[in-house]
Amino acid sequence: MSARQRHLIIALNAHPRMHRGAICRLGLDLDLWRRLRAGDARSAAELGVPVRQLDYALQILSTADRVASSEQRKADAHGVAILTRWDDGYPTALLDHPLPPPVLYCRGTIPPGPMIGMVGARKCDGYGREVASCFASQLARQGVIVVSGFAMGIDQEAHRGALDGKGYTLAVLGCGIDVPYPSHSRELADDIARAGALISEFPMGREPRTWHFPIRNRVIAALSAGVVVVQAKARSGSLITAHAALELGRDVFAVPGRIFDELSLGVNGLLADGAIPANSVEDILSHLGMGHQRELFPEVSATSAEPQEAQQRPSGFPGKVLDTIPRGGPGSTAEDIATSLGAGVDRVLGALLELELSGRIERLPGPLYAR
Repeated sequence: MSARQRHLIIALNAHPRMHRGAICRLGLDLDLWRRLRAGDARSAAELGVPVRQLDYALQILSTADRVASSEQRKADAHGVAILTRWDDGYPTALLDHPLPPPVLYCRGTIPPGPMIGMVGARKCDGYGREVASCFASQLARQGVIVVSGFAMGIDQEAHRGALDGKGYTLAVLGCGIDVPYPSHSRELADDIARAGALISEFPMGREPRTWHFPIRNRVIAALSAGVVVVQAKARSGSLITAHAALELGRDVFAVPGRIFDELSLGVNGLLADGAIPANSVEDILSHLGMGHQRELFPEVSATSAEPQEAQQRPSGFPGKVLDTIPRGGPGSTAEDIATSLGAGVDRVLGALLELELSGRIERLPGPLYAR
């Protein structure tokens, strides 16, 4: 790609008023929209983005070089590389997702090799910490890269276990890579950067927000050949990662837990629905690459966020939009949904992007939107 295109995609990704779904949608093909005119509602609908989001993107054209240069300076100051989806070093596994992040910030080096995601409860117990650390350490010794979300609890135990196993680990963040979150985790972040990498699709300085974490979860799922859920409540955000993995044809493993423990409800529910029992690391390694569970599991919420727990149905207007799309149907247009709800097409498109990014729906030619 040209320097101009690179600057444009970095500036688009950094725009504070651009929605993440619109950034990913417009990032798929820069030439498809950059020659349009502001206020072109018809073209915006065909692209699948609200017209206001398209207008913001068009405004970037005149400032892209300056914004991208500023982002690069900030990244350089923190020893961070900026990768676009066209660059060498960008993980090709992410391209399996229909809306891959167009830009990644990377501190460290993304190692080559098979990756396994490991997620679970933030407020885990001693059993969960022991399992996460032990499994991650053994996987690392087998040459498997452990991917997790750097959250307190199971995530950080997985990272530490991989480091103890003298292997590689990858931390996917829900904030700017220079933001110290979670607090008191700087030493672990430094260790990960030396034995793998920290990555984020969010621009420099972007503070964590509740809706960032389901977005981050799709990256964990896409990077991984399979996802291991160690401990999770019935409505845990970890189940979103499992659902995203299944949508991409990845394996999902669940570590069995005591039936009386609240932290076991989520994982035992996954097992009841067909997840692979992970009683040992050998169970995980023997199933790598099989991807035979696409049809398993009921719909899992895609609107949870850390530190809050997931809800079974998207709240607010996105939930109403989802309700209008019939299960198993041929799909609905944004215009049809807007008419049935008595809402503006622009607002409906924004909700559809949110639902698509979180794996609730998919965009079909037309464009149509289907569950």
